[in-house]
Amino acid sequence: MNVEFSVVVPLYNKEREVGAALDSVLGQRRLPREIIVVDDGSTDGGAAVVGGYTSPLIRLVTQKNAGVSAARNRGAVLARSEYIAFLDADDRWQPGYLEKMAFLIEQYPDCGAYAAAFDIVSGDRIYSNVHPAQEGIVPDFFREAMRSYICQPSATVVPRGVFQELGGFPEGMKIGEDLYFWIRLASRYRICFTPENLVLYSRTASNRSAGIYTPERTVYSFEDLYCPQEENSFRNEYIARCAIGKALTLSAKGDTAFGLRTERFFAYTRMYRRGWWKLRLLNRIPPRLRPVLHVFYNRMAWALARKGF
Repeated sequence: MNVEFSVVVPLYNKEREVGAALDSVLGQRRLPREIIVVDDGSTDGGAAVVGGYTSPLIRLVTQKNAGVSAARNRGAVLARSEYIAFLDADDRWQPGYLEKMAFLIEQYPDCGAYAAAFDIVSGDRIYSNVHPAQEGIVPDFFREAMRSYICQPSATVVPRGVFQELGGFPEGMKIGEDLYFWIRLASRYRICFTPENLVLYSRTASNRSAGIYTPERTVYSFEDLYCPQEENSFRNEYIARCAIGKALTLSAKGDTAFGLRTERFFAYTRMYRRGWWKLRLLNRIPPRLRPVLHVFYNRMAWALARKGF
């Protein structure tokens, strides 16, 4: 089976990181057919860094700033291979990543996505995260995703046909766009996973789009994914968890209306009550105090996670 990959790298103001991301692709034991870098209206020198590479595999495409979903979708449209491997410009692959993805595709054909475990880079430290322990088809994606990480953009390969059928990532959605896409994908297809830590995910890039708040302009919402016929399903619970996590960030940034709407709609959750109560509390705190409390909570949660609690 001749498996070929098109690598899609969305780029926005990652001048300091994009070189390491590209080096990690060019250093693969199994090289891709092409590397498509979509510069989403960067204002730094990231595009110049990409342009400095002489590898014939690399193709640089530029567009006006439209968000990471639009950049990924543009790259996917241009892709010529059957399988699309996404890599954010501040993340990196271990040398055996594409080799392992090809192996999974050969062993478990007809899946909607192939994913690998990833380590988290924070400053000069690397931390592992909770993920499924077994390699192969994930028996129940939504049940497993409630307690561990399965799909992350830089650690997931998607067949081009599946991506086209789903219509790509939700353009205009700035927070949780990948989660929205994985929910739609996992609702229709099986997902294959390997517990090998083959990706380095950065929490300390020079630019984090989620940290720059401007109101979303999108027709997509997690509310649209809720299925009333599956009232107590793990799928609905996972949707609630994703939606509440997003609302916590937006409420902390002062978007009370979004926070209150999410609080009301996803009040059905039973498995993520702690997050729901946190959102309920945050929505009732004066907006000027929310960022400090939200950052404090997140730092405490991160500290506990690193210690294994």
